[in-house]
Amino acid sequence: MVWVLLGPPRSDCLPLLRTPNSNSLKMSLEWLVAWSWSLDGLRDCIATGIQSVRDCDTTAVVTVACLLVLFVWYCYHVGREQPRPYASVNALMQGADANGLQNGFVYCQSPECVRCAHNEGLNQKLYHNLQEYAKRYSWSGMGRIHKGIREQGRYLNSRPSIQKPEVFFLPDLPTTPYFSRDAQKHDVELLERNFQTILCEFETLYKAFSNCSLPQGWKMNSTPSGEWVTFYLVNQGVCVPRNCRKCPRTYRLLGSLRTCIGNNVFGNACISVLSPGTVITEHYGPTNIRIRCHLGLKTPGGCELVVGGEPQCWAEGRCLLFDDSFLHTAFHEGSAEDGPRVVFMVDLWHPNVAAAERQALDFIFAPGR
Repeated sequence: MVWVLLGPPRSDCLPLLRTPNSNSLKMSLEWLVAWSWSLDGLRDCIATGIQSVRDCDTTAVVTVACLLVLFVWYCYHVGREQPRPYASVNALMQGADANGLQNGFVYCQSPECVRCAHNEGLNQKLYHNLQEYAKRYSWSGMGRIHKGIREQGRYLNSRPSIQKPEVFFLPDLPTTPYFSRDAQKHDVELLERNFQTILCEFETLYKAFSNCSLPQGWKMNSTPSGEWVTFYLVNQGVCVPRNCRKCPRTYRLLGSLRTCIGNNVFGNACISVLSPGTVITEHYGPTNIRIRCHLGLKTPGGCELVVGGEPQCWAEGRCLLFDDSFLHTAFHEGSAEDGPRVVFMVDLWHPNVAAAERQALDFIFAPGR
């Protein structure tokens, strides 16, 4: 039964109230009295709450408000941190062996480093990427890559210790520690013609070392002795915009190279500086699909590169090409008066990797894939 009070009772309606059902009338009156008391209680409760807020200490109110704002911000921040849609190749390769020494080389232990991380699921991920590429484009010319991915574990484990790429080995490529200048003649000649341009931009950068130990943009690498620092324009296939703006002409030069690896994780371009007394521990590069090019910018005496047990010396204004999947090291045994050894390093395609294979490898090893 629901009662609705519309207004004062009219006289012509009074007879309706005088019905034989006296129990209903009694219940209605009791309900109205209780409803009146409930409204009074609610009004008193609201008034008490308002007075409590008025009497509350201002500092306490501000503190509670700040805590509430921080809590809302935290919930918003956590909510925005969505997982990446794809697990990167670098993350897939992360494993227990990355924590410490491998092949005598001190690893950086970064999950973002393609060289320093390993995982059993890598081959499966690579094969999935190859299948995706073939569906979009073609299986034509993919025989060697398919063979390499299918038998990657056997290749990496059975390689002689002189050459043992740690991430990906492409079979049937000619193997030699050093390459002649004719291997990538166009790019070698272009780099050497722009020697002075690159040197000038390095000298401008290097002036910042007089103000602090490690200026912004430079990376300190692990060495058993001395100091080895690098300034990346492209790091594992990813451009570093802040650094490129500091070397605009050198960065534009990279776009003119025909065989520069710029679209996958095996591609790098940087200025590498060894201080006197520095030794880089012997180590292997991640793959044999590239050749590493060093353009000498400053090459004092007592500096040497050893690849596959064969020593070579840098020369200013000249390029030195080598396969860094061979065991290699570098050192600077000169005096402090000789100054640092400086090279501009850029990764170029191995000359025997076909154009179709390069396109597929760029897809398979794209940064972040």
